Amino acid sequence: VLQFFGTAECHFINGTEKVRYMQRYIHNRLQFLMFDSDVGHFVGFTPSGEKQARRLNSDPVRLERRRAEVDRFCRHNYEGITP
Repeated sequence: VLQFFGTAECHFINGTEKVRYMQRYIHNRLQFLMFDSDVGHFVGFTPSGEKQARRLNSDPVRLERRRAEVDRFCRHNYEGITP
């Protein structure tokens, strides 16, 4: 069985004062690539993931789009997920 999936996570500290956006890419239960808004770029965890991270990090438009997810995705949806 081949398994590939990704996750998008928002971590909130003190409401929306401090927000961290993370995107993880997993293949056969092994995380191979991740974007972390606190780091500001993609990080690879396997040889293939490192290669993809270099490619993705060389695209300034893609990086800026991912960095903006903190506001566009996380903060925007915060009110809808809080009680």
